[in-house]
Amino acid sequence: MTLNRRIAALALVSLAAVGVGAQTPQPSPELPAGPGRETLTTRCVTCHQGDVIAQQRLTRAGWGREVDKMVRWGAVVDAGEREPLLDYLAAHFAPTPAAAHIVATASSESTYKRACFVCHEDDVIEAQRLSRDGWGREVDKMMRWGANVTAADRDALVDYLAARYPRR
Repeated sequence: MTLNRRIAALALVSLAAVGVGAQTPQPSPELPAGPGRETLTTRCVTCHQGDVIAQQRLTRAGWGREVDKMVRWGAVVDAGEREPLLDYLAAHFAPTPAAAHIVATASSESTYKRACFVCHEDDVIEAQRLSRDGWGREVDKMMRWGANVTAADRDALVDYLAARYPRR
């Protein structure tokens, strides 16, 4: 392709992108009302459908990383819009607790907080979304690496993780 054709192709792509950005976004019916919805509609729904956003189910920290990534990729979110947008996303599209038959005990939650939070934050652990066997392998690996989990606490911790952060 000649230089002139490359320039022409780039110009067409740029014009198309400007045209897409200039469209008036339509609120998606799956986006609940509330402070931050307008920012989501004008800043995010121009590229993403509301259902794509709604299915993410991230923590506030996870949404912060997602918004930061989108800004690096060219999304425009003003400084004054960021916090209300994150509040909105975290309030309406947070992880949903797993409906599991395993009930967390105080000791399994205590083991989780004591052993896992030494090195990891909750959102990093949550992002794993492993099967029970996968959590078993992960806990075994962490125990080999020095996690403060006794053999007696291992199965309860694996059950807790599998119930709280199940495979999707």
